[in-house]
Amino acid sequence: MSAKILVIGATGNVGSHLVKTLVARGEQVRAASRQARIIDGAEAVRLDLNDPTTIAPAFDGVDRAYLIVPPGELNPVSLIKPVIEEAARRKAKIVLQTAIGVDADDNIPLRQVELLLQGSGVPFVILRPNWFSDNFATYWGHDVANGTIEVPAGEGKSSFIDVRDIAESAAGALTSDAFDGQAFVLTGPEALSYAEAAVVLSKAYGKTIGYRSIDDAAFIAKLTPVVGEGYAQLLAAIYHPVREGWTAGVTDAVERLSGHAPRSLEQWARDNAPVNA
Repeated sequence: MSAKILVIGATGNVGSHLVKTLVARGEQVRAASRQARIIDGAEAVRLDLNDPTTIAPAFDGVDRAYLIVPPGELNPVSLIKPVIEEAARRKAKIVLQTAIGVDADDNIPLRQVELLLQGSGVPFVILRPNWFSDNFATYWGHDVANGTIEVPAGEGKSSFIDVRDIAESAAGALTSDAFDGQAFVLTGPEALSYAEAAVVLSKAYGKTIGYRSIDDAAFIAKLTPVVGEGYAQLLAAIYHPVREGWTAGVTDAVERLSGHAPRSLEQWARDNAPVNA
């Protein structure tokens, strides 16, 4: 493979790691973002999913693309459809990142994006990561800083995954044809409850971090000022599978795609502990 790889969302949590990983492998990378932000070793290109005129130019010289739906998007099919259509026109492979469990119901919006891709005729790989370890620094960073994680997870467990492992799995899928036509559930090496995760974070951060399970209404009220009511409701809804134990599985997908075992939450916490926690 010698043509360029388009990374859509190149400045995001996964995308930024993916660009660096691909560049380190000697791949030609087009780093796509709304501001065409420059990333060392990659060619910056503007791509705004809300501006369809930016899609075709971003695909020039590209034969593979990494695609993720922007966080908070409640109607992903209409947003992503022009990208998949452009990839199909150019016969470019797509590695699509969705989320664990979206295949449970074809009416789930992210599942509809998967089905659109599967019916497009282009080579594809679908990645369905579990809850990110990095959420403890982003979505739940304020809770962690204040000493109590408050989410509606009950006692449910999740096999939290490091975004670096998602990026390295995506790199494996983009640089090999061996995984084409398949979907992979990406997980960390073990399942932990949020109470157990709080203990791991406490040790790494050198301070006491607790966990309190709250109900959906309290969670939505808490998050609405931050992410908007619609996305807060969506996040609350996807904690139902956590409470039911559906996110507690562990797979070997990261190792198959990336060539190495996934990082533990403990390793993530050590690597990301604030200097003055």
